Amino acid sequence: MTVNSKKTIQQCVDVLDRITNDDSVPRNIRRNADNIKNILLNDKETPSTRAAMVISNLDEIGNDPNVPIHTRTLIWGLSSQLESIPVDM
Repeated sequence: MTVNSKKTIQQCVDVLDRITNDDSVPRNIRRNADNIKNILLNDKETPSTRAAMVISNLDEIGNDPNVPIHTRTLIWGLSSQLESIPVDM
């Protein structure tokens, strides 16, 4: 895993922690954010695999009509960051 991939994943985990601890976010969204964080922290998968799984889940959360606007913006930012992780050769 490259240093940039580690840094990107850690930044995403930090943002997911913010979402999980935000009481203005519905409980089901916070629970999904926590599950996504666990996927990112799973060292058994390659960073690109983890990023791909998480991007898919973030897309589902971002389309939920109950997500507050500020959280939706964070989710879009997470997706953009994770898309920068290079695919393993």
